[in-house]
Amino acid sequence: MSQIVIGVIFVLVGLLNAYPAVGMLGAKQLRGLYGLTFTDANLLTLMQHRAVMLGLVGLFLIVAAFRRELQPAGFVLGFASMLSFVAFARLQDDPSRWISKVATADVAGSALLLVALVLYWLRA
Repeated sequence: MSQIVIGVIFVLVGLLNAYPAVGMLGAKQLRGLYGLTFTDANLLTLMQHRAVMLGLVGLFLIVAAFRRELQPAGFVLGFASMLSFVAFARLQDDPSRWISKVATADVAGSALLLVALVLYWLRA
């Protein structure tokens, strides 16, 4: 039963991480995600690349839901991805409400992943 819960959590956290991948489609989608305009082509390129990377993180976490041997790496990748964003957002003096919303989602995702980690350890 705990493996099912762990798997569901990995899928949920994977979807949370993969959601920003829509930003790879362009500035309009990125504006919808972050509430910012990306008129500088270099910044747009960086943000589109970020979208692809988050999509890959999300995809890995979803695959790890079904492959127990990938779950330890999934925990590391998931926590590193989400908690690093939270840390960077908290280091800002006045983050926008969009950035705060993303950070809050990442805190929630990290909490879910922590539940899965505890279940994983208890099952080991």
